[in-house]
Amino acid sequence: MFKSILKLNEYMKGSRFLYLIGGISIAIATLFSLLIPLILRFTIDNIIGDEKVDIHPSIDPFFSSVVESGYFDGKLWIVALIIIGVTLLEGLFLFLKGKYTAISSENMAKKLRDKLYSHIQKLPFEYHIKTETGDLVQRCTSDVDTIRMFLSSQLIEVARAIIIVGISIPLMLSLNRDMTYITFLVIPIIFGFSFVFFIKIRSAFKISDETEGKLSTILQENLTGVKVVRAFTRQKFEIDKFDKVNKDYRDTTYKLMTLLAWFWSVSDFFCLLQIGVTVVSGTYFAVSGTMTIGTFLVFITYVSMLLWPIRQMGRILTDMGKSIVSINRIEEVLSYEEERKEGQTIKPPISGDIKIRNLSFAYESGKDVLKSINLDIEKSSTLAILGSTGSGKSTLVNILCGLYDYDRGSILIGNSEMKDIDKDWLRKHLTLILQEPFLFSRSIRDNLLMANENIGEDRLVETTRIANIHNDIIGFNKSYDTSIGENGVNLSGGQRQRLAIARSLLKDSPIIIFDDSLSAVDTETDLRIRNSLSQYRRDQTRIIISHRITTIMEADKIIVMDDGKIIQEGTHEQLLEEDGAYRRVYNLQTATSEAV
Repeated sequence: MFKSILKLNEYMKGSRFLYLIGGISIAIATLFSLLIPLILRFTIDNIIGDEKVDIHPSIDPFFSSVVESGYFDGKLWIVALIIIGVTLLEGLFLFLKGKYTAISSENMAKKLRDKLYSHIQKLPFEYHIKTETGDLVQRCTSDVDTIRMFLSSQLIEVARAIIIVGISIPLMLSLNRDMTYITFLVIPIIFGFSFVFFIKIRSAFKISDETEGKLSTILQENLTGVKVVRAFTRQKFEIDKFDKVNKDYRDTTYKLMTLLAWFWSVSDFFCLLQIGVTVVSGTYFAVSGTMTIGTFLVFITYVSMLLWPIRQMGRILTDMGKSIVSINRIEEVLSYEEERKEGQTIKPPISGDIKIRNLSFAYESGKDVLKSINLDIEKSSTLAILGSTGSGKSTLVNILCGLYDYDRGSILIGNSEMKDIDKDWLRKHLTLILQEPFLFSRSIRDNLLMANENIGEDRLVETTRIANIHNDIIGFNKSYDTSIGENGVNLSGGQRQRLAIARSLLKDSPIIIFDDSLSAVDTETDLRIRNSLSQYRRDQTRIIISHRITTIMEADKIIVMDDGKIIQEGTHEQLLEEDGAYRRVYNLQTATSEAV
């Protein structure tokens, strides 16, 4: 818990001064609130009543001098104005408290969200593969908001409670020692009960948060994959799955609410018991003449003021428990090691030469998906990769893109070991076009300009012509300014792939990888795109993954992969002469094409 509090202090960096002003404001407001019962006591006992009460000068020299002068005798309107003035000042400082704690907590939340988002952008690809998106979204939103609410509404109340206890106890002891002991009879029990409850409820909050994260994940997956759900008529299955997790969330939240209900009920009982004991005892002392009515009013007011913040300590401790869970969940993300940072890596010139030696890779220990890969890719050449599903093709290109780190074998890009190259620098010189490209819910132009914001209109049109998508774009009502919807929902599969190709060409990198990114276009369009690409930039190194022989047959080198190994290597003509997987696939596709 102490580490979490230190982290909270770290999050507040840059906002601590404003938060301190909020703390000072609540302290001053509390002093004014404690002053009002003393003014009322003075009014009741000294102005309304005929009895002159001895007020000790060390406690309140102002009241003592006023009593001796008799200035306020018969002048209640002056007292009323003083009470109104004190109340206005209390309200002013409460406003300042609310303003500055809100500003500081909102600044903290913004900085923390920025820090999380920036850190997530720098996390290795394997982290995103293992982490549920919905849970990650919740940590960046709900968990940050939990901490913000605790800072703005709860933690500041601790200062108020400390001031009330620290000032009211000496005042009450000076007024009536026996009555003070009675007033604090049940308060230690209330505080102890709140502290024990805080310890017990932390695990319940964690379970509730985790269940909410699962619910968010299901919602995110379902909304993203709505086409697939409807295509396979899986609505009922998805509804049942959501209903099950929703019930789990309801049940865990219900258990949490039940615990909270028990806390508030029990604490209410003890608080009312303490007030009742104070009223009965105070009445007895007042009737017996050992305590004035004004002093009795002070005790009743102070015990009410004391019980609320002490009772609130339970809520504060509860929210602290929830905040600690949120801090720990956020720190789980922030503590995950980023990709190698600038200063630990190099930025060599990258032209397109790639040499792979004895490369092996496993997602899980002992289960290699790449096995002793040896491969030379020359600058400005085209390498094609053919292989069945699970043969290791995509894993190989993901490693070449720096999405996964390798620890066995070597990959030289130029004369530099790839793992020593800055990841951002590597990706700046290398472009990966996926089979299922991601497009943003913006216009076609905005999606294209993500690769390079400084591209002119002529260059934009040139690349869309190369990708064979220009005619489709100008056919839309708003041409390049047409909004394509979430992930290009308004485009066909082939249009999305061609738009992604055009976007990648604008990046103008020396190495470009097509990961089956022409699979959704017909063979004629495929041929036109490849012919345009061959004329576009002759010094570009291209790696093409495809299951279609016609797409890869003109490559300078073709490799066939199976079970993580290269089983064939050569040109199209050379591989056709061999009795192997390449010729079998070629014959099968040729026979199918002729039959059609």
